[in-house]
Amino acid sequence: MDDAVLPDFAEKVLEAAESIPPGKVMTYGDIAEWIGEGGPRQVGRVMSHYGGPVPWWRVVRSDGVILPGHEARALAAYRDEGTPLRRGGSATRIDMARARWNGQ
Repeated sequence: MDDAVLPDFAEKVLEAAESIPPGKVMTYGDIAEWIGEGGPRQVGRVMSHYGGPVPWWRVVRSDGVILPGHEARALAAYRDEGTPLRRGGSATRIDMARARWNGQ
């Protein structure tokens, strides 16, 4: 599916993802709240289907766990952008208290 025929909701989600500054993140739920429709699952579905061209690593789970299967690419992007990270048990996580962006 090309950009010309993206569903309106998908366009809104991708525009929101593109607006997140480097070094910051928003959760799937934050995006849904910010655009005023859908929920975390719907945002996640859009990101999984159409999110490749946007900074997908900036849209994250609320617990800061890095997207399974994409850890190496995401970690490289976080380190390059200076996104706050922390060790959580056996894995590196996003430091949500410092990295979460409120859209302003």
